[in-house]
Amino acid sequence: MNQEQETEPDQQVRDLADVPAIEVISRSAVLLMSAAAEKLGLAEDGSREPDLDEARRLISGLAGLITASGEYLGPHAAPLKDGLQSLQRAFREASAVPDEPGKGPGEKYTGPVY
Repeated sequence: MNQEQETEPDQQVRDLADVPAIEVISRSAVLLMSAAAEKLGLAEDGSREPDLDEARRLISGLAGLITASGEYLGPHAAPLKDGLQSLQRAFREASAVPDEPGKGPGEKYTGPVY
């Protein structure tokens, strides 16, 4: 192993330390949104069957992140909340037996989504 390979993880940690928290939170939210959309079968090619159990987990994690970080999101808050609500609605539409209002993924954090 050369010195460049040994210092690469240290460099990555330092690089991450330079990234503002809001950017880390926003990137995490976008990753969760993308993964949830894939699990809901909303990919452009539509080749995957929905996996609602996995989608529920991702949407709930996203809701928790957005709710807990809301005060720090500033102008990022509205688009992230809109994206979350769109995923929650898509989940409801994809469910053969929709959850009761307030019982869907992430709704304990966001309130009921109709």
